[in-house]
Parts: sequence; structure tokens; C-alpha cells
Amino acid sequence: MKIAILGFDTEGRSSYDYFSALGHELTICDRNPEVEVPEGAEAVLGDDYLDDLDRFDLIVRTAGMTPHVILDKNPGIATKLTSQVNEFFRASPTKNIIGVTGTKGKGTTSTLIVKMLEAAGKHAYIGGNIGIPPLTFLPKLHRDSWVVLELSSFQLIDLQYAPHIGVCLMVVPEHLDWHKDMDEYIAAKSRMFALQGPGDIAIPFADNELSKTIAASGSGQQIPYFAPPGAFIERGMIRIDDQDICRTDELKLLGNHNWQNACAAATAVWQVAPEPKAMHKVLTSFAGLEHRIEFVREVDSVKYYDDSFGTTPETASVAIESFSEPKVVILGGSDKGTEFDVLADTIKRSNVRQAVIIGQTGPKIISALETAGFTAISLGGNSMESALTVCREFAQPGDVVLLSTGCASFDMFKNYKDRGEQFKTIVRALEPAHE
Repeated sequence: MKIAILGFDTEGRSSYDYFSALGHELTICDRNPEVEVPEGAEAVLGDDYLDDLDRFDLIVRTAGMTPHVILDKNPGIATKLTSQVNEFFRASPTKNIIGVTGTKGKGTTSTLIVKMLEAAGKHAYIGGNIGIPPLTFLPKLHRDSWVVLELSSFQLIDLQYAPHIGVCLMVVPEHLDWHKDMDEYIAAKSRMFALQGPGDIAIPFADNELSKTIAASGSGQQIPYFAPPGAFIERGMIRIDDQDICRTDELKLLGNHNWQNACAAATAVWQVAPEPKAMHKVLTSFAGLEHRIEFVREVDSVKYYDDSFGTTPETASVAIESFSEPKVVILGGSDKGTEFDVLADTIKRSNVRQAVIIGQTGPKIISALETAGFTAISLGGNSMESALTVCREFAQPGDVVLLSTGCASFDMFKNYKDRGEQFKTIVRALEPAHE
């Protein structure tokens, strides 16, 4: 079979290795003319990488490449177009698959689920949007294995299969620079649930109308979380089916939003392995993923936290509300078409000492802050180093310096990881002030 691999990033490379091992004739297609390809591999690189795709029997797109761009140039290939996630579902020897989607919290919730499954003695793997291509661990699976897939709208937009258990976290506007509009974003999220049958399970966030609407798209049994019959909070305790799982003050994860993630994970795992002790062990030991309100260091009695993964105003609001201490917050980045009014209101009422503004969205954020009546605003310059220099000018002992920009990173950084790593590297090198 002649197969085109569209996009030769981490996922594209694993797709190439997978299909190559099956003996297919492969061609790598990538916009970057400098991308390194395996020795002897057929490749179409540069501006013409999407030309004449109808000559292939199968076309495997990488997740970040929108189908619209591909199909606009090759309108007759829709039936040939697929993705790594679709191939994984098709080829997986186990149907014990838990899919997790939503706007934010997917990585944390997915990790909690797989750790809980492992603690309960299950053979479990995690992959998808979390950075692990699922085809890489496909050979290790057997019928009784469990797989947890973090699934973004990029991966769901052309999904052809449904997981046995689907979890939908909070959904708010996101990726409107990639999707045509909010309706398409919601439709992409909904595909995972629309394909479910009566024997499947859909777990929405009880306090989010979009989540409930998305999860109700198919025929799966509805078990909302953060309210009975799923896991919920009662008098400071996470509970499900009259069982105590964990006190909220025992959670290693910082912030009340992680109460939601813990309840989502507990609800999903309860359908598979209702073992409170295993869940308690994970919830009281797992401290979180990198770049998610990650404590970096304390310098001069000021604590520094990296929340670079928070790329929407909503997630920045959640991070800010996670701290009662006075805060100096770094805000701004590339523009995804979102508004900042709600974030500005959060900053106004959340003990923020100073907002340090960077990036393309700076003028929009400043305007929203001033409209909300918040005027403790400083410009952070054109680098992370200059932004942190400004932060140190305002931070006082007992304060928190928080990188939670509410924006994507592509105007000043390679991605959110690069932004977070630069923040951490500079913070770790800070010299304490001398008396």
C-alpha cells in the first residue's frame, strides 16, 4: 500500500516507523524543507508537500495539521485520510480504552487515571496528546490491557471510533485560530461521545453545560462527576457510592480546580476498579505534571510557579485563584482570538500585586485590566529574563510570582514548554538579594 505521512514531527515519526514495519511503501510529506528524514526515505518537502495526494492509498495526518488545509487542496481524498489515533483504535487488541477530552486538565486527569489503574493492579498505558504516540506501545498490549488516551480537538475532529469510557472535562472557547469557529470546536469534542453505544460510558463535568451537552451526543451511559452518582466533594472529602476516597486537604495537586480533576479520574476508574485505597494512594502522592502550577523555587521568601501550560484566560484565572498570597503574574502571548474581560475581573479581586505584561496580546490585556479598574500594570519587555527582572522589582516576601499567561506562546517562544523551561532556568539561576 502507498501511504503518505503528513507531518514529520514526533507523532509523524512514530507513524512512519509503524507503517514501515508493516511493509508499506511510504512517502514523508512536510512543509519544512530542512526536516531530517530517515536515510533512503521518499519525501516531498517544502511548499508543494500537499500536492497530488490522491496518488496514495492512505494518508496519515499528524494531529496538528487541520484536515481543512489538506482537503481544500485535495478535495477527493476524504475517504483516504486518517490519523494515528484512528489507526490505534482500529488495530488495538484491547477495547478497554478510556478517552479524556476537555479544554484543560486533560493531562493531569489522564495521568491520575493511569496511575490509579496501575495501583489497582491493571496493565495500563497512557498516550495521545500528552506526548506519547499510542502506536509506540501498541505491540505491548493484550486483550486485558487498559489504555488512557488524552485527546485534543485536533485528534478528535476526524475520529472514527469511540472509547469504552469517555471523560469530558470543562469546555471553554479554545483553539479558535485552528478551528473555523466555536461550533466546529464543540463538534470535534462531541465525536468521541457521538460514536459511543449503549454499553459505553460517558462522564461529563456536572457544573459545565458544554461538557454535559458534548457527552450526551451519543448513547453512552451518563455518569456525571463533581456530583452524584460520580465522585463529588462532601464536607472536604472526595466520595463516590458512599465510599470515602480522599480528603481534599490531602491532595498533593495544588488548586481547587484539581478537585475536579481528581473527581473525574476517580469516577472513571470506579467503573473499572472500585478500590478506594488505590485511589487514595495516588491522590495523596501525585504532585502534578510539568508546567501545570509547578513549584520551581523560593528566593528571598518569594515562591515561583510555572503554569506555562495554562494558555487560556480561564486557566490563568484558575491558577491565580489557587493562591491566597499576594501575586505578581506574568500575562500575555500570541493571540488566539480570545477575550480577557473575565481574567481581568479575576485579577481585580484576587490579591494580585502586579501584572507584568508580555507578548502580542499585551494591549488587549492592558485594556481589559484598566476597564476592570486594575492599574498595577508593568510591561515585561521582550524576553523572559526581562519579565522576571520586573517581577523581582515588585515581589515582596511572602508573595508568589506566577507564570500563567492566559495565552499561547508562539510570538516569543517555540511553544509552552520552551516558555516554561526558560522561566524555570532563569528562576533557578536567581541570586538572593544581599542585605
